[in-house]
Amino acid sequence: MSESVDPAELLRRVLGDLDAARCRAMESMDMLDRLAVDGVPVSRTSDVVRVIEGKVRIREALQAASVSCTGELVTVQPDGIRPADVLQEGLARDREMAGRGVRIRTLYTHVVRHGLGVQAYFEQVGGGAEARTLEEVPERLVMFDRTVAFIPASADRSAALELRHPALIAYIGLVFERLWRTAVPLGETLSHRTAVEGVSMREHSVASLLAEGHTDAEIAKRLGISVRTCRHHVSKLAEALGSTTRTQLGVRIAQTGLGRPPGITAPGPESPTGR
Repeated sequence: MSESVDPAELLRRVLGDLDAARCRAMESMDMLDRLAVDGVPVSRTSDVVRVIEGKVRIREALQAASVSCTGELVTVQPDGIRPADVLQEGLARDREMAGRGVRIRTLYTHVVRHGLGVQAYFEQVGGGAEARTLEEVPERLVMFDRTVAFIPASADRSAALELRHPALIAYIGLVFERLWRTAVPLGETLSHRTAVEGVSMREHSVASLLAEGHTDAEIAKRLGISVRTCRHHVSKLAEALGSTTRTQLGVRIAQTGLGRPPGITAPGPESPTGR
């Protein structure tokens, strides 16, 4: 009998695998740079992996790939609410692609639901454009026709990897599909209920990341929110769980089962207030 895996746990595993793969790619780039400094001739370009440096060149490569795309565009956008100018920049391209039958699917964090821009954007694109949301998603991804994918190669996204290796593309496609199946369509209402009274689903996500030892800044980045908003959620968590210090908050999170990702419940959690 096969092991049953909770969707939330599967999501965490997939996110970890994808982040680890991205880190290995960035480490490989650093090694190439060190070899170049040492005078060893190296190539940062191959038939299956190409390093693109500079945001203008990255946009040009994306535009060229979009022109030749005939079937499918999938993207992951991790940065929370999308600015209007960023959405407007890609609107003409995506409308043109949707108009010639390209299916467009995008994953965002749940926080985009607090803005009107993404919903309006997909209404304007029309055609086969769809969006779904998750509490957290991996780094940015743009993939065309399951033949070429672009991922960041630097923290500030001033460099990108253009990937054409069939095995890499197949793996990225599998990761996307697993995330897509667990995501909530943009037009559906999210559940805001948790097992602990006074704690929202967002605060549960913050609690689970706190339990993993992440800082406020790291949590904010993963959830697509500001550090200030993250700290507000931490404050509300402390109030709901009756804790007055960060250490005590960690104990309360463990006692209530909030240290587990949303969707994974703890066996018999104690009441945080002792009632």
